[in-house]
Amino acid sequence: MKTLKSRWTGGMQFTANTDTGHTIITDSPVDKGGQDSGPRPSELPLVGLAGCTGVDIVMILEKMKVKFDSLEISIEADPAEEHPKIWQEIRVKFTFTGNPDPKKVERAIKLSHEKYCSVGAMLGAAAKISYEYEILPA
Repeated sequence: MKTLKSRWTGGMQFTANTDTGHTIITDSPVDKGGQDSGPRPSELPLVGLAGCTGVDIVMILEKMKVKFDSLEISIEADPAEEHPKIWQEIRVKFTFTGNPDPKKVERAIKLSHEKYCSVGAMLGAAAKISYEYEILPA
């Protein structure tokens, strides 16, 4: 079981403490009564998606003995127009540098998306998620 405690710290700011000992501050923009001191709560699932799928892909490629120099994950997401403004479409782009085998990169992305990434599975229950990648020379 995972636990988390979040405490209101004034304005629209909340400080969450995870059971792994990490702290995250969320806030609203100034025009919504916040101080813009942290990410918006709705951004955190996208951060989780990038981290979850990123860890999966790195681990899978390491097991495949695929070398690459760097990996950057970019996410674009479209919210619903009406409340609750859930994410309706999410586009994930993986940018590798180096010379990884494209077929193995594709396989790692597919495994993360279809089998391993729990955050992607949760978000995918409500949103259409698409993935693409590019490989740039080192």
